[in-house]
Amino acid sequence: MSLLLDIQFEELPPDKSVDTKTFLDNVSKLPLFFDCLGSKVFTVIKSDINGNITKIKAVYHKDPAKYVTLQDILEAEREAYEAEWPKVGATLALMWLKRGLRFIQVLLQSLADGERDENNPNLIRVNITKAYEQALKRYHGWVVQKVFSAALLAAPYRSNFLKSLSKGEEVKEEDCLANVRHFLVNYTMVIDAIYEMYTNLNAELNYTV
Repeated sequence: MSLLLDIQFEELPPDKSVDTKTFLDNVSKLPLFFDCLGSKVFTVIKSDINGNITKIKAVYHKDPAKYVTLQDILEAEREAYEAEWPKVGATLALMWLKRGLRFIQVLLQSLADGERDENNPNLIRVNITKAYEQALKRYHGWVVQKVFSAALLAAPYRSNFLKSLSKGEEVKEEDCLANVRHFLVNYTMVIDAIYEMYTNLNAELNYTV
């Protein structure tokens, strides 16, 4: 059984709206993904994702009937802050959360596409590097980038990582990657929709930490 198959993102409606409760239910299970990477260094991302999920949940639970979709939350916060996007609240938490979710997506897609270091085919360092550079690096200052450089060196073997995704079971690599591809279909659709929403609402804040 695959860890990813326990997390079933649904196909989005034509308007690409993301149901808040369903989204939170699904992403709440994703931090376990970072346990599969082995090294404690990756707990930095795991902790960040957990923290942002908690912040979004806190806002949602104040008024579930008002915040049916993620866009409902963003628009309400924009109105509350007089049309300026705040560096607080669920808007900021979701902005950082989507980047962490993109990291997962790029990493898994790279594995599913068969990208690997020909000199070290049983390492996933090349996949993690691609994910970090595309999803997170531009938002990190020098110190945080150094932390992630250490994380890359601590990346697990490809075979161990895929086994962890399969909950420790001995599963053929192609079967495991088939589960990854299945998971990525709707997951990618949801992440893309959130990125598109931030672009359309001009809600993206580009600063480094």
